[in-house]
Amino acid sequence: MRNKRFTQYFILIFLLLSGVIVSCQKDQEISDASGKSDSTFTAPDNYLAAKGTLKITLQDSTYSFDAAIDSIAFVNVHNGNNQYFGITAINKAHNMSFGISSSGYALSNINTNVAGSQFILKPDKGDADQYALTDSATVQDYGKISLGVYKQDSVLAKGTFYTYLVKAGLGKPTTYKVKGTFSLRLK
Repeated sequence: MRNKRFTQYFILIFLLLSGVIVSCQKDQEISDASGKSDSTFTAPDNYLAAKGTLKITLQDSTYSFDAAIDSIAFVNVHNGNNQYFGITAINKAHNMSFGISSSGYALSNINTNVAGSQFILKPDKGDADQYALTDSATVQDYGKISLGVYKQDSVLAKGTFYTYLVKAGLGKPTTYKVKGTFSLRLK
């Protein structure tokens, strides 16, 4: 069980690092040899959304990422015989980030189990609020990612998800159900 948790955290950290790298690329804008801007492709099987939104609802608040301003990436990770996919995002101000992943291959019309998730909010003043996938033995359902459309025409990915996150900190941990939607486009 401990190996599985390590793998989940490793994949989540990889997804979040990918988001940071992608956000830096988006800030600088990537140019191809012809000098035209191309912010839709970062590496094989990893895509930076050019348009669209990612919305996350935690308790009574909804947080949004807009691909036109913020960095939202759809990533695929190959780890030996294991395959993971996920979405990672960081806003332009770099004070909010989110990542969620699932094992398996990204395909249209699938409903898969969440393998990892993390949400970080950094207010202007004070410490960051960090939420991570619960590791409670009583929770058997870590959530689902429903991928309705994947890489069809100019649509990168469209779907919904829910997961259970625990706020980091002292005291008795509280588990929150987090829901979200994503509608991402390549062009």
